[in-house]
Amino acid sequence: MAVLHIFIPLLALFCGVLSSPSVDPAFYKDLNVSRGINYHYYFSSPQDETKPYLLFLHGFPSSSYDWRYQIQFFSAQGYGLVVPDMLGYGGTGKPEDVEAYKSSLITKDLVEILDHEDAERVVAIGHDWGSKPTSRLANYFPDRFLAFAFYAVGYLVPPGFVYEEFEASSEAAVGYNPWGYWAFFSQDGAAQIIKDHIDSFFSLGYATDTRLTIPHWSPPGVLQAWLEANSTTEFWLSQEEYDTTKLAFLASGITPSLNWYKIVTSDIDMKDGQDIPAANANITKPVFFGGALRDYVCIAATSRASLFQHAPDFTFQDYDAGHWVMIQQADEVNKDLLEWLESAVL
Repeated sequence: MAVLHIFIPLLALFCGVLSSPSVDPAFYKDLNVSRGINYHYYFSSPQDETKPYLLFLHGFPSSSYDWRYQIQFFSAQGYGLVVPDMLGYGGTGKPEDVEAYKSSLITKDLVEILDHEDAERVVAIGHDWGSKPTSRLANYFPDRFLAFAFYAVGYLVPPGFVYEEFEASSEAAVGYNPWGYWAFFSQDGAAQIIKDHIDSFFSLGYATDTRLTIPHWSPPGVLQAWLEANSTTEFWLSQEEYDTTKLAFLASGITPSLNWYKIVTSDIDMKDGQDIPAANANITKPVFFGGALRDYVCIAATSRASLFQHAPDFTFQDYDAGHWVMIQQADEVNKDLLEWLESAVL
């Protein structure tokens, strides 16, 4: 495990120098939280005492490396940074038990990290599955945070959803099932299939033509068929970024990361959210949403509609980008997030 703790930042440092910011491994720390799980996270204190900490939470199939452009930009602006490898990824613990991935537990882990670092003024920012703990931080700890921001995936309203009903309602809204691949990720043997066809998997996940996700990623059964045919397509990441992300994912092990899907295709997540007070279902703090207009899985319009209903102090900005908007449109994302922080939060 100690080797893995330094593997990802070092890999980013040496593989990414030609095309993307490096992530200095000297800024990574580890904390064993109260439930006995180690969290590995990038940490830097604010260089300007008027600036808060930014808690960046990544999604699948990633690590803290996903936020490399934001780490570079916002540290230069004087903000404090807490950027963990999320549970199941990178140098953070990888429990096999799906129950360990409950949002009620993960949010407590994250607050423990913030308390350990004496990070009092914090803005939570999530992308992809990182938006789920960001949502639940707003529900469980609304007074602990100054504001919340979401990218690609918006606010997930508590207590959660019944997977099959969510599939049906989404298909009725957009004309296809965006979430059919969750069933594949939740089945036995999925991790091995992904590993055996890792370039097929990553080339489609980071495809230059994001429309390919409609016939080959989202509907039930099609992603497994794509992988088993060993199909590939052009991807938009630089080769250095592609190699860093892929090798980090393989080094982390694939099975733990799939627990983020298994918990929502079962009833565990919805039951976990039933204790959230109804009064906390709406976010009263400032909220920002960055939508990805060329993301045909996580539809920006759906997230906007939810936030208009549940976040009265809501700002949004759409980007001509696929799912990884904070990488593909890093300059615009950083500029807009900074403007929102300075106008709505500080």
